[in-house]
Amino acid sequence: MTSTSLPGSLIATLPGSSYTDPAIFALEQERIFETMWFCVARASDLARAGAFRTVDVGRESILVTRSRDGSIRAFFNVCRHRGARLCTEEAGEVKRAFQCPYHAWTYGLDGKLVAAPNLTKMPDVGRTEYGLAPVAVREWLGYVWVCLAENPPSFEEDVHGEIVGRLGDVASIEGYDIEGLSLGKRIVYDVRANWKLIIENFMECYHCATIHPELTEVLPEFADGYAAQYYVGHGAEFAAEAQGFTVDGSAGLDRIPGVREEQDRRYYAITVRPQVFINLVPDHVIFHRMFPVAVDRTVVECDWLYLPHVVEGGKDVSRSVELFDRVNRQDFEACERTQPAMGSRMYAKGGVLVPSEHHIGAFHDWVSGRLGTVQG
Repeated sequence: MTSTSLPGSLIATLPGSSYTDPAIFALEQERIFETMWFCVARASDLARAGAFRTVDVGRESILVTRSRDGSIRAFFNVCRHRGARLCTEEAGEVKRAFQCPYHAWTYGLDGKLVAAPNLTKMPDVGRTEYGLAPVAVREWLGYVWVCLAENPPSFEEDVHGEIVGRLGDVASIEGYDIEGLSLGKRIVYDVRANWKLIIENFMECYHCATIHPELTEVLPEFADGYAAQYYVGHGAEFAAEAQGFTVDGSAGLDRIPGVREEQDRRYYAITVRPQVFINLVPDHVIFHRMFPVAVDRTVVECDWLYLPHVVEGGKDVSRSVELFDRVNRQDFEACERTQPAMGSRMYAKGGVLVPSEHHIGAFHDWVSGRLGTVQG
């Protein structure tokens, strides 16, 4: 990612085609989204046996459901008979089984083939062999992660490793008890920008003083351009006059008991490649999941999570939601403003990164490595 024609303080970015070329996006689907652990849903969204959600992971539709034994299972959303899509709804609930609307092949919540017209006359058809094709699943932090790879990479090395690389250890995030928190608000954003632009934006704060006035009021160090992710273990400190992580600096809600004293009044941001952002503050957690839809479109699902009694008691969470909702909208507007220029002849060779953004260069190297390409 270096260039001898650039000043020493600058490094080159990916070329514009990395954000506009459908062929590159297809390669990213194949070699990134379909080979890595991909976060697809909040486990509590699948509260009962038979509850399901369908999600696109790379080029595949995946069916995620809760089985009768309480475990979460995931399958390719493809009927084993003639390949019809089994479930066409984004979410729902079945009583006992999934039935293909084409020829009525029927599958249990564990994926086994349980019925089909004239199936009794075909005793040689194995119920497991011709059941739904399974996908690897893990539950962590109250979320469901799937991996489409035939031999999935280590969840501990890849996902836990991202947390360790940012916070120094896994215990630092486990104290927030994200699994035990309740959903206070969910907002889904449809962003007309490439997924990498969104990650790059989230990773840096060089833009914060320009477009995030509310955020820099609460986190004044962000006005200097250094993001919380720039230093391992560092959390951005709240402004002295800020009582909480809210749009007006007013008091927040009840502090999560497991938050350590040194984590109080601090904000931590974590990127879990390829599509998760986690934001930690003392009284709530903001959890983003990106779903890259096309080379120039990304759906982002954002959850605001609080202590259960805060949500169940109907406490007002609007001021904390509004703060990061504004941040999100400001960020996504910037990404959408950037996306059209990625196709400009002026950006064919890319742009440059300043010193506070050099960790984005490492992200670019990572992408190039996953794709087996060399950018420079």
